[in-house]
Amino acid sequence: MKRILTSFLLLSYLLIACQQAPNSRNDQTAPGNEHVHPGKKNKGPAGENTRSENVDNPRNESVNEDVIDRHASKLIYTKHARCRMGCRHIDESEVKEILEKGRINYRKSEPAGRPDPKYALEGSTHDGQQVRIIFAPAKRGMVVITVIDLDNEWSCDCK
Repeated sequence: MKRILTSFLLLSYLLIACQQAPNSRNDQTAPGNEHVHPGKKNKGPAGENTRSENVDNPRNESVNEDVIDRHASKLIYTKHARCRMGCRHIDESEVKEILEKGRINYRKSEPAGRPDPKYALEGSTHDGQQVRIIFAPAKRGMVVITVIDLDNEWSCDCK
């Protein structure tokens, strides 16, 4: 009986200690814990990424603080990004528009990503599309990883 009571008290102590300790390793909202895998996370009913309603920076920094060069002199488009742009009717002017004016969605970004950080910028284009564009600032220029239409699912054969 004494052994059971001792085990119970020890277990209770550990449970309380775990609940009070900061749990940053398991915090799914911490930057770097949610990877940017277009089409694989947060799928909606149609199989496409759904828009995150909370784009606030979990580090409590100003959301408008620029952590990327919004006026990059060179945009480098991946083959995947070009394909998605074609499928989703998003042109280069809209990509530049979102880079300059879009809000960073830290829940969909990887600021500690390797080899380069990745930032998900969201906003409305001049033709009214709600989009998320993944950018990766690199030494050679600003890499456009992919583009996502947050409101419509487009038929696409991109890999």
